[in-house]
Amino acid sequence: MFSNEVLFFGGFILVISIMLLLDLGVFNKKDHVVKFGEAAAWTVAWIALAMVFYFVIRTHGDLVHGMDSYAELETIKNKYAPSLQLIPGNYEASVEIYRKNMSLEFITGYLLEYALSVDNIFVIILIFSSFGVRPIYYKKVLFWGVLGAIIMRFVFIFLGSALMQRFEWIIYIFGLLLVYQGGKIFFEGGEDEKIDPSKHPVVRFTSKYLPVFPRYVREHFFVLKKGKWLLTPLFVVVLIIEFTDLIFAVDSVPAVFSVTKDPYVVFFSNIFAIMGLRSMFFFLSNIMGLFRFLKYGLGVLLVFIGGKMLFHTQLEAIGFETVYSLYVILGILAVSILASVVIPEKKKELTRVPSNS
Repeated sequence: MFSNEVLFFGGFILVISIMLLLDLGVFNKKDHVVKFGEAAAWTVAWIALAMVFYFVIRTHGDLVHGMDSYAELETIKNKYAPSLQLIPGNYEASVEIYRKNMSLEFITGYLLEYALSVDNIFVIILIFSSFGVRPIYYKKVLFWGVLGAIIMRFVFIFLGSALMQRFEWIIYIFGLLLVYQGGKIFFEGGEDEKIDPSKHPVVRFTSKYLPVFPRYVREHFFVLKKGKWLLTPLFVVVLIIEFTDLIFAVDSVPAVFSVTKDPYVVFFSNIFAIMGLRSMFFFLSNIMGLFRFLKYGLGVLLVFIGGKMLFHTQLEAIGFETVYSLYVILGILAVSILASVVIPEKKKELTRVPSNS
């Protein structure tokens, strides 16, 4: 017989799978260029769905771990939220405190992951541009990219959680990594990035070890030539996006672990952010130029999260709660977006060539 924990998690996976199948079989029958209005509508829909799940956690969060007594609640609390203050012996009041904290961790982790996904979008735009992918195929490529990202995040999150439970010092490694990456983004955020298709490690690997057709074949990932199946460049682009997400997961997953140690909450927040990534890509790709300071804000955000992991013991001692992290994240994003709007970009002056006459 399955535990409530397994049933809740299985139900979540089932719902996500059904939505992906509907997207593939109903809403994505024909390849088309996603317009700004459609992207905005889907972005709002995914955010609304995440808010619905927030209220599910807020009212029934205890079902995630299937506890029904104060002793079980205290065991889960000590494992994933040791600094949370319960009311000894009062299960009803304590479980309400637990639900409130869990829902706050989810929404904070979701916002953090969604914000960090923006940097992923910058890179995906560069990938599509560098590899000459036609806009009509963006949606299909991103669908399979999202599906692969969900599988990789599942492995990454629960493996990371197991390691953190066994080796507490890993949190300091994650913290140092985030501070380094944040500083790198902040100081290099204004530089123009370029991708050389011929030198990309995924391209070099597939060219060396796998049969690849030299040109795109409409929307196809595979093509049959002389009785042999070959990969098309479009499939190679999907592999590159998967590789890119794996790299970004090294930043974003540890960042959410700074908010909560519960792998289920980390997974839920990651999946909702990833599911909304595709629609946000089409939404932001049209207005990305308006938020030129956003990358700097993401750099500051990673430094804050990394510092929080490095000094988590001291912060817990002074009562630094999850809601404070939420306020800081919102503040950093608001300042970076506001600065982008208020401070206009300086136009580069053309150098005038002196006349010989």
